[in-house]
Amino acid sequence: MIPRRAPASAALLLALAACARSVPGDPLLKPDALGPATLGDQLIRSDAATPPDRKPGECWARAVTPAIYETDTQHQLIRPAQAAANGRPAEPAEYQTIMRQRVIQDRQQVWFRTPCPTDLTPDFIGSLQRALYARDYYRGAFTGTMDAATRAALHRFQAQLGLDSDILALGTARLLGLVSYNFGQGAQAAATD
Repeated sequence: MIPRRAPASAALLLALAACARSVPGDPLLKPDALGPATLGDQLIRSDAATPPDRKPGECWARAVTPAIYETDTQHQLIRPAQAAANGRPAEPAEYQTIMRQRVIQDRQQVWFRTPCPTDLTPDFIGSLQRALYARDYYRGAFTGTMDAATRAALHRFQAQLGLDSDILALGTARLLGLVSYNFGQGAQAAATD
């Protein structure tokens, strides 16, 4: 449901974004029958200081996923219980707690394309807020500013796609219907008020 403060063009935009279909060859948008959409194919894992194959006019961002550890806790018997003459324990057993950590997933740095800062106009960010609102990720006002509430909602949405970042990925913008597929090659954002 679109709140009253959203113009009619925003309602049309959200309806079109909800009906987005996959484009042949696009790894991000897949029909629901084939599984959920992810950004996995668009994330480049690299510890390099600069993004790979950067072309003029492209903007990139990076995210670092921390390592994931698992802690294994065991209780080891050091001394068994000592029995008294009547059969009751005189001294309880003594145990030592041993904790071991192991790495489940190493720390990873990923690079991903993003809309350039000049593309992130108040109209564009307002459209992002409405798109996140329509998907139940954002509950704030449509301010057109990339505030903390917008970043938190974007982070939750992108985490579902496999990107742990509050920086808008170009693939996310495409998935939400905010940019065209040739965006970054001279095209403009598809969604404005």
